[in-house]
Amino acid sequence: MAITTTTPVLTDSKTLNEVVNCLTENIPIQTQGKCEQNKIFEILIRAATQRDSIENTTKVLKNVPTSNDIRYHLEKYSDLKSLESDLNAALQSRLPDGIRQGKQKIAIDFNLIPYYGEPSPSEAPYVYRSQAKSGTCSFYAYATVYVIKKNKRVTLAIKAIQQQNTLVAIITYLLALIEPLKLKIERLYLDREFFCVPVIRWLQALDIPFEMPVIIRGKHGGTRQLIRGRRSYKTTYTLNSDKYGSVTFHVWIVCTYKNGKRRAHGREFFIYAVYKVQLSLHLIHDDYRLRFGIESSYRMKNQCRIKTTIKNPIIRLLFVALAFLIINIWIYLVWHYLSRLKRSYRQVLSHLFTLKQMLEFLRQAVDRNYGLACEVCLPSG
Repeated sequence: MAITTTTPVLTDSKTLNEVVNCLTENIPIQTQGKCEQNKIFEILIRAATQRDSIENTTKVLKNVPTSNDIRYHLEKYSDLKSLESDLNAALQSRLPDGIRQGKQKIAIDFNLIPYYGEPSPSEAPYVYRSQAKSGTCSFYAYATVYVIKKNKRVTLAIKAIQQQNTLVAIITYLLALIEPLKLKIERLYLDREFFCVPVIRWLQALDIPFEMPVIIRGKHGGTRQLIRGRRSYKTTYTLNSDKYGSVTFHVWIVCTYKNGKRRAHGREFFIYAVYKVQLSLHLIHDDYRLRFGIESSYRMKNQCRIKTTIKNPIIRLLFVALAFLIINIWIYLVWHYLSRLKRSYRQVLSHLFTLKQMLEFLRQAVDRNYGLACEVCLPSG
């Protein structure tokens, strides 16, 4: 039977301080009067833990600035590029030990948040068009680069996508942001959004091993012609573009059987564009799915994203990046305080401190600092 020590290695106050310190060290806010920087960040953190709005959070807590005061100070962030740089510094300031050791699996993803209505001139450059989802074809789009380590997703950088950004430019920008970390890339996982001639040609030129899903196009020709037979196989394919020319690359076609899964039967094909990946054909599908099945997924990010109707792209970026930052700090705390070295490996006891528990720690620490409102009064007059 395991013996539990009575001295805590982590408390709710310590957890809150870690998040607030990370924010104040990297993302300063010019404040005035009673609206102190720490208070603003603690209100944002509290809202994030409950997936709540700033408006409601300021009503729930006592002795805090009004939501109008909070928004006034947040709107002082007027330069998206500068804020993006500060946010990426924050994300990289709390990385687990050993993240730079050996070759790493790196992934780049798109995260789309639905946008409704007619964009203003300041919003329009940041509205990204994609396939219809949640009743709209317009989105705020964010690209993230992350490392997969011990079944955890550690976000290394984030970029708010603008209309003029090409896919090659997005990848170049994100890889440049992580270059100071001196990471050795074992292979790069890419979203299907990146399946195009310029990206494939560029990655081959840089000699970066990669995997990405192939978009199925055509009724009989195109990439659809690769779906044939009853077995998995490898071949080459030439992708043509009227604007960018053509590129030839290896494709691995994986044939699986549904076997009654979700009451479906028959064959199912998965096609991957592959470059210099040291894996066997039958492992490629499970390897790529690893990026979806990892514990710190986008679903976890949605557990701690502030609810808002604000359309300001700068403030939206802050709220989205805060969710990734909270998850990064959770992983950092688990590795720093709840792991121990064994003879040949590090044992990470993440079950002792789940993300849900961390969010609860943050909430109760903020509630204790300010107290909860327990009465409502009518205004005089």
